Formats: sequence, C-alpha cells, structure tokens
Amino acid sequence: MSGKKTWEALDVQHLRVLYTLLSERNVSRAARRLNLSQPAVSIALKRLREIFGDPLLVRSRNGMTPTDIGESLYQPVKSALDQLESIVAHNSAFDPQQTTRTFNVATPDYLSPELLRDFMVNVRQKAPDAQLVLHSLGYRYDYDQGLENGELDLVVGNWSEPPGHLRMTPLLDDEIVCMMRNGHPMAKDSLTLDEYLALDHLAPTPYAVGQRGVIDTFLKKEKLKRNVVARVPYFQLAPYLVAESDMVFTGSRLFSEHYARFLPLKLVSVPIQFPRMHYYLLWHDRTHHSSDCRWLRDQFLLAARDRFVGQS
Repeated sequence: MSGKKTWEALDVQHLRVLYTLLSERNVSRAARRLNLSQPAVSIALKRLREIFGDPLLVRSRNGMTPTDIGESLYQPVKSALDQLESIVAHNSAFDPQQTTRTFNVATPDYLSPELLRDFMVNVRQKAPDAQLVLHSLGYRYDYDQGLENGELDLVVGNWSEPPGHLRMTPLLDDEIVCMMRNGHPMAKDSLTLDEYLALDHLAPTPYAVGQRGVIDTFLKKEKLKRNVVARVPYFQLAPYLVAESDMVFTGSRLFSEHYARFLPLKLVSVPIQFPRMHYYLLWHDRTHHSSDCRWLRDQFLLAARDRFVGQS
C-alpha cells in the first residue's frame, strides 16, 4: 500500500484508538478510556494493522508491547491529535449548556469538602449534561502522565514546589490548626509548645517507607518531635477517630472546620508557625488554549473566590 493510500485510509478515530492502545498497551483499558466496546477496539486495531502493514502491538506477559513501528508512531500520532485539538479549540466556542463532555479532575483527599461541593454545583448548574469525575490524588497516581495523555484535565495541588513544566494558577491559602474532641482535657484556646508536642497525635500514613508528612518534615527541620501514637491512610477518617478518643489531629483549617460543624470537635491554635498551605491548579500545555478546559478552571477559581477568599 502506498504512503498516500495509507494516510488517506486514516481518520481521527483511528488515530485516537492507536494513541490510546500505544499508551495503555491493553485492549480492555483502551476501550474504557475511549468509551468503546472491546470488539470495536479490536476491529479498529485490525484495520490499523492493515493500513500500516505491521502488527503495531503484540502480546506480552503484561498485556501488549508495541513493535518497533508501533513505538515509532506514538509521538507523531500524539502530536497530530494535539494539533487537531488545538484547531478545534481555536475555532469552536465552548457552550457549557450544550456540552456532554466528561471532565476529569484529580484532588487530594484533604481538600475542603465545601470547596469541592461548590465547584461541582457550579459545573452542574452551568453544564447540566456534562459529567464530572474526581480522581483521588494518591502518591501512586501519575498525575503528570494523566495530564499529558488527556486522562486528566485538571489537578489540584499544594506541594511546596509546584512542577515547573506545568501551567499553574493559585487557588487559595489555608492555615494549620489542631483538632481535638470537645471534652478533651487540653481543649482550650491555646497550647504551649510542650503541651502540643506531648499530646497523643494521629497522623497520616507516610506515602512510602522513610518518608514524612508535611507536619513532621517541618518539625524535624525545627528539631522538634511530636508524640505520634497512630496513623491513618485517609484524611477523612481522622475527624471521626479524634471525636471518639483523646488523640488530636493537625491539619488545614478549612478541612477541620467542615467536620467541626457536625462532629463534637474543637479547633485549637498550634503554638508553632507552620507554613501556610498554598493550593493551586495545575494543567498541561495541551489544554492551555482549550476553551472547555479554561471554563473548567474558571469554575474552580469561582468556587474558591466566592466562599473562601478572606476566610482563610
């Protein structure tokens, strides 16, 4: 088959299937990402093999492995899809009332529930037929790759040093407080440093062996150590455990205030100048000029501005 005929036989759907298969290296996962059936993806792969005169992907122990030709096509196909997306975004005005798009956002589990609620309300009210999918931003989640390959549209982060290769805009700032049950023996307006460090602390489970969380990393830097008696893998568990014990939990004010509204909890100032938590939005260059993704970012910024600016 000549080169001309090869490229004439391709369409955008072929490119999307090829790119997703080369990314996922698994027909089932590719089908889920494309919202297609497995047979439909298999038929498309068969057609792609005919077009290129190559298997493109072959079976391996862990799924499928690209052939040399398949591997060489990955970057050109990705670039072609990026260019097509840019053309469509440039020439099409986004109408939230008409869109049926699925938006994918990754957030940490300690983000304020009120902020997430207001963000989702904004999206649902303005884009009633859109779907919003929130992903848990755990340490094993490759958000960088997710933004690059289109699996994610937006990430909420609060790392001390944001990734320099991604686009970023500030979302909100927050302070650190200590959460304890109302009847706790130390439930008072202020604590001394020695009192705070000696409390029975509940802390997040480290992401990996030998790693420390933000609080303990800062305390170590100041040559201080708190009395950690238990750890939990999910932030949302902490308020319930604290409400039924004499353990305390140190976290952001906005997160803590949410649970203090319906659990018997008291928030106490910490006697240490912990750095403020800076939250921001992250996205990839590939969606920077996309009108729908720009609209999505605006909904998050609007939720933060309307509810939290001036309160943190």
